[in-house]
Amino acid sequence: MNPEASRLWRAPRWALSVMLACLGMLGPFSIDTYLPAFSGIAAALQATPVQMQQTLSAYLLGFAVMNLFHGALSDCFGRRPVVLIGLAVFTGASLGCALASSIGELVFWRTVQGMSAGAGIVVSRAIIRDMFPPSEAQRVMSQVTLFFGVAPAIAPIVGGFLFVHADWHSIFWFLTAVGGALFVSNWRLLPETLHKDLVQPFHVGTLMRGYWRLCSSPKFMMLVLASGIPFNGMFLYVLATPVFLGEHLQFAPTEFFWFFLCTIGGIMAGAWVSGRLAGKMSAKRQIMRGFRIMVAVSLLNVALNLFVPLSAWWALPLIGLFSFGWALMVPVVTLLVLDQVPERRGMASSLQACIGSAANGLVAGVLVPLVMHSTVALAVASAVLMAVGLVAWYGVRRTIPA
Repeated sequence: MNPEASRLWRAPRWALSVMLACLGMLGPFSIDTYLPAFSGIAAALQATPVQMQQTLSAYLLGFAVMNLFHGALSDCFGRRPVVLIGLAVFTGASLGCALASSIGELVFWRTVQGMSAGAGIVVSRAIIRDMFPPSEAQRVMSQVTLFFGVAPAIAPIVGGFLFVHADWHSIFWFLTAVGGALFVSNWRLLPETLHKDLVQPFHVGTLMRGYWRLCSSPKFMMLVLASGIPFNGMFLYVLATPVFLGEHLQFAPTEFFWFFLCTIGGIMAGAWVSGRLAGKMSAKRQIMRGFRIMVAVSLLNVALNLFVPLSAWWALPLIGLFSFGWALMVPVVTLLVLDQVPERRGMASSLQACIGSAANGLVAGVLVPLVMHSTVALAVASAVLMAVGLVAWYGVRRTIPA
């Protein structure tokens, strides 16, 4: 923690929490906002389905690659410059998307958008640990987790509304406005939170040695897997929404909000409980409670899909309960990840985000197309992703102080 934190931010702490949460939601929000307009964009730009998929794949690739560097650069040049440059580039890229007249231009600007959007969530995690002691940092991290999980559910609703009442260009004009508003607010309010004694020299060799140190640390890698992979147990249902809700549950588009209501409700409740438990329960106990909930829900979900006729009455609440378990434990695991290397928290956050976004990309591009046409396959895939995180946690939990 920065010893001068109390002098850097004199406004109420909740205001800093809100600003950091907004930075954290920018990446996932810009991924999903334009999804309802896929068909409209394809028709307007005369693009094939494969070309439209490239607009998503290019974003995720840029997001994953640059996540490796945002935090590390913030260790060298400061948190504030990296955040501001990232927001400026994101705003310009969103403007480029809005003005795109061909599918090639849209793919290019979506790549730039992805490369810049990760700066907010990566650096905001490091800022939280710069500014808050452990228990308070957990409360703030819980709020950021809430926004991060809610964004993928709300974004398609906003995008669908804009597409129906205007056109697909309006979605990217909206993202331009969001990026501009965040740039102005952070320019005026965000202090530099990296203490001068922790500034790292910018040398490529030093950066590579730092990445190697983290990647070769079993404890660090296990914690990263435990925090990031279980999220996909819920996220694959979000990605498979058109098929899962439209084909399996026979929902009309106007009924999709029930799914998002359950998902958002679970994340909000889990993040709220996690914040309330900060300083009152050990990290190990809270993480295990989250995993126990996800294990029970996953097993029940597989069993019901195998032996009981599919019904929204049990399918949607189970996804909400899974989201609750994930949101309960992930703020604590994320703080453990950052505290593995207190002198390079930005780099730790970068690597964590890169691995998480790479996993999201694999799930979106490979796993979901394979399993989305079977509810049993979806349930099993969700359970397997949760199990990967659970095994990783059991591999490292004995090294975590009680």
